[in-house]
Parts: sequence; structure tokens; C-alpha cells
Amino acid sequence: MSSATDRGTRPFRFGMYMMTSMSRKALIEKCRMAEDLGYDVIGVADHLTLMAPFPSLMLAAEVTQRPRLTTTVLNAGFYNPALLARDAAGFDQLTEGRFELGIGTGYAKIDFDTAQISRPSPAQRVDHLERLVAETGRLLADPDFRPRPSQPSGPPLLLAGHGRRVLGMAARHADIVGFSGFAPRHDHDIPDLIDSDGLADRAAYVHHLLRDRDDDVELNINVWRVIVTGNRRAEAERLAALRNLSADQMLNVPSVLIGTAPQILDQLVEYRERFGFTYVTVTEDDLEAFGRVIELAR
Repeated sequence: MSSATDRGTRPFRFGMYMMTSMSRKALIEKCRMAEDLGYDVIGVADHLTLMAPFPSLMLAAEVTQRPRLTTTVLNAGFYNPALLARDAAGFDQLTEGRFELGIGTGYAKIDFDTAQISRPSPAQRVDHLERLVAETGRLLADPDFRPRPSQPSGPPLLLAGHGRRVLGMAARHADIVGFSGFAPRHDHDIPDLIDSDGLADRAAYVHHLLRDRDDDVELNINVWRVIVTGNRRAEAERLAALRNLSADQMLNVPSVLIGTAPQILDQLVEYRERFGFTYVTVTEDDLEAFGRVIELAR
């Protein structure tokens, strides 16, 4: 297993994902800006009230050259293995191997309601994700499967979540383990933010399970807010009021980055050493603000 010192030397990767619907022109502008600002990955979320992930990412691929493309993350409840393998392989083929396949259990009740699908229990959603991952992986690795992905065994797999079953599955199967920084509630679409101690517990659990794979698997954190400011306390108080937290509690949430660009970079270095996070993802709302941090990190 890698030590904290080993993890602290790994280079960062930075991603941006889109959580709103937008015009073709706006999408192109966002993707080109992300490439210009040095982002390594462009993603699209999977919610039925937003843009469809694969068509949006295809446009992103056409108007950029360097960034990789990812689904951040697909709702497993909407897919069966044959459909997902076809879409993932076909997209990887058409983007010449730039694709990274991100999947989660799906938590938002509104998505299941909109699709007129009964939302399964958390345990049932994890069961389905496990079957989906195993069978999709088998299909993509089969040399006779068509369409063939550009990457020999299919695109790298990102599994994201917070619960121990999902993180355990990710430690066994994924190339990238995604930490949401949230704890979804079964009866609510607004998840709880996780503090540093809670995230440290989950990260330690994953590192323990990874064992010999620890050097090869990337750990990702999905950032909820980035606020570049010279007054951390005032912004923490403002943001905390939205989630019924205190300013001190908000400043102890790793998925919230508040401070000057150098202070935020220091936070990321601390997270890399403490948790092992080297892949950091923000939403398009924070595209430009976080770009200032990327510039320093480079």
C-alpha cells in the first residue's frame, strides 16, 4: 500500500463537468475555455432535466483536442450492460480513446420519477450497479464484442459514491475511485456534505482495500463550490447559511474550497497527502475561478 508520502508526490489532474443545460454555442465556449485554462478532463452529469451526456460529450470532443471526456456520472439505474457497453465502446471509438466511463448508483428521486421508474432501495441500486459493472466490463474486454473501443479493454472506469459497498466495489474494479463529498439521503434529493473526518474514514477504507492496486488507482474528489476570496471567514459564513452549518463546519468540508488561489492550492496539496486525492473535479460554474488555481498548480 502506498504511504502518505508516496501519494503526496503524484501529479494532479483537474476536471470540469457541466450540470446545466445550455446552447450549442455556450457548450462550445465552455469546453474551449476549459482546454485553454488547462483542465485535463471535461465531463457531463446525467440528470434527465439536463443535457444528454453522450451527445454533449461528442460535441466537446469535436471542439477540443487535449482534454479527456467523461460521464460524471451515469445513473446506473437507466442502463443495462448491453446498452452501456455499446454506448461506451462506440463513444470511445469515435473519440479515439479519450473516454473515461463514470458510473454511480443514481440517487435523485426526481430522475426516477421523470423516467416513470420506481426508485429502488439503496441496497438494490448498489446490487444493480455491481451487476452492471461486472457484465459491462466483460463485454468490453471480449475481443469479439462490437463496436470495439479504441482502448483495448475499454475506457478507464470511474465508480463514484460515498457508501462503503460502492467504495468497496470501486476498490475492486475501478481505475478511478470517485468520492462525492456527499452522503445522499434516501428520502431527499439534497445530500449532506461530508466533513474532513468523515472523508478521511472513507479514504482510509479504500486505501486498505486497494492494497497492491494503490499505486495504480486514482482517487477523485468532486468539489461542490470554489470561492476565490481574500476573506475566507465571510464567504464561509455566507455559504454555511445555505446548508444550516456554522462557518467553522463549512471550512471543514473538503468538497468546498474557499480562499485565495494559493490557499486553495495548499488545501489541495493537504488533501493529496491526507486522503490521496490527485484528481479534482469542479462544476462549470467554477470553471474560471478554479482556473486560477490550476495556473498556480502547473
